[in-house]
Amino acid sequence: MPKTILITGAGTGIGRDTAFALAARGHHVIATTLDETQAEALRAECAARQCVLEVFKLDITSPADREKVLPLTLDVLINNAAIGDSGSLAEVDINRVRHTFEINVFATLELTQLALRGMIARQKGTVLFISSIAGRVPMPFLMPYAMTKFALSAAGAALRAEMDQLGKNVQVALIEPGAIHTGFNQVMTGKKYAWMETRSYFSAQVARMKAKDAQMFGVVEAKDTGSIVAQIVKAAEARRPKLRYVAPWAQGAVVRLARIFGV
Repeated sequence: MPKTILITGAGTGIGRDTAFALAARGHHVIATTLDETQAEALRAECAARQCVLEVFKLDITSPADREKVLPLTLDVLINNAAIGDSGSLAEVDINRVRHTFEINVFATLELTQLALRGMIARQKGTVLFISSIAGRVPMPFLMPYAMTKFALSAAGAALRAEMDQLGKNVQVALIEPGAIHTGFNQVMTGKKYAWMETRSYFSAQVARMKAKDAQMFGVVEAKDTGSIVAQIVKAAEARRPKLRYVAPWAQGAVVRLARIFGV
């Protein structure tokens, strides 16, 4: 049965590809973007692909934008909007970490609370949090971002238990992508070099770190978003989604093994 599904951060990457995949399956997809520039680009792509999406700006940090969900009858909310940041926790500007938490955790939770009002009243709905494999295993120099995903994964699991106890048929699940080539990882890991090259404890190691980043992503990153989009679609369409959906499968298996061995 077709569902009304709202996706945040649908202007690029996983969010955009998920919007088109869900629309192709007959769902009414509300694809929201950070700004009007992204919205216009997405509308143009819809026209070129002859695909129907409802597109508008929804900056999740804006209280006025968040309230746009209140009059909507949503079956599914996909919390995809996020930013990345990186650097050593020994010296990173805490305001950078605070800003990342503001978007990835606090604004996401505020939007979810608004969407839940309607879902609980109608006794029907699903909330999906796009977390990350990085939110399950500590990764040096990636923690300004990964800490937010640790928090989001914990919040999603707890909210699922709370909704189960409430008994209003509201489902909550976590989507945990691995490294996928959308450009997001390169932008995120590159941010640390804007300041670490000149005033970091690790400035003498920057060249080696850059080479290691490039090598790692060249080997690890999945070449397209297909595997994770399939998992998001599965979770969005499920009557009772499972707690976690991870893709690519091999990266998820490595994370599970790391946890078993105490990493």
